[in-house]
Amino acid sequence: MGEMKPISAAVQAAVSGMLAELRVKSGCERIGLRGEDLGAILCDVAAKYLPAGCGESEARAFLLTLRVDELALARACAAGNNTAWEIFLTRYREKLYQAALRIAREDSAARELADTLYAELYGTGTRGGERVSKLASFTGRGSLEGWLRTVLAQEFVNRYRRTKRLVSLDEEGEEGSQFAAPEPEAMVSPDARLERATDAALGALSSEERTVLAAYFLDGRTLAEIARMLGVHESTISRKVDKLAKALRKKILSNMMQQGMGRRQAEEALEVDVRDLRVDIRRSLAQEPGAGAFSGKRENPAVEP
Repeated sequence: MGEMKPISAAVQAAVSGMLAELRVKSGCERIGLRGEDLGAILCDVAAKYLPAGCGESEARAFLLTLRVDELALARACAAGNNTAWEIFLTRYREKLYQAALRIAREDSAARELADTLYAELYGTGTRGGERVSKLASFTGRGSLEGWLRTVLAQEFVNRYRRTKRLVSLDEEGEEGSQFAAPEPEAMVSPDARLERATDAALGALSSEERTVLAAYFLDGRTLAEIARMLGVHESTISRKVDKLAKALRKKILSNMMQQGMGRRQAEEALEVDVRDLRVDIRRSLAQEPGAGAFSGKRENPAVEP
């Protein structure tokens, strides 16, 4: 394992300032994860992905992109909390089996593949006397379901590679193409329709909505500062940011379906990491409402890091 990156003061300040809000959003106490433990997890994840010189506003924006409810659930399972594990099984057992069946294409092989992953997720191995769960590596940057499918596909590939030495060279050449399919499925490039749908959804926001999002995510203003600016209570802005995030997801989903995608296909496309999208967020939030609706005239589609 590589050496852990130090946690900057900006990351610590962002986590400290948002911890109460993120604790509620994650429901961590209900699944046996203490608030301080969630804070430590968020600091580690942010330190892993953010540049060393990032500011507090950048750290805060990053934290709001995380799926903290799924992150908390995964880490509570990794810590051995039975309540969390029961919730995890209820939500993901059937989905895991169906994903395994699509990969292995045969019932007994699919169940064996899923059972192997269950063992790794639960943590049958140990390191330094402590249980080790693969769920401890989930960072919340994408959906837990999408991450599980990726891990499942990689496990299938690894199982095949471990048995390659038992296959003759002729058989290997014949079988290799058959087993190569899961890897591309695990790493799907963002669909261009998702990028257009996201751009359009941002461009269709009202002036006030764009002001709130730009002030919070781009300009680094606190909820209290935005509330004073608009003459409302801080809790109103907090609810508005959360509501906007949910509404944007629904709008992006609707936009993709208008472009011919099925609902399930659109939902799976939304599981990619938003950092992979080539959308100029500042431009989309700055433009007049409706200006981004599938015009196709995006002069600067790439986002500067």
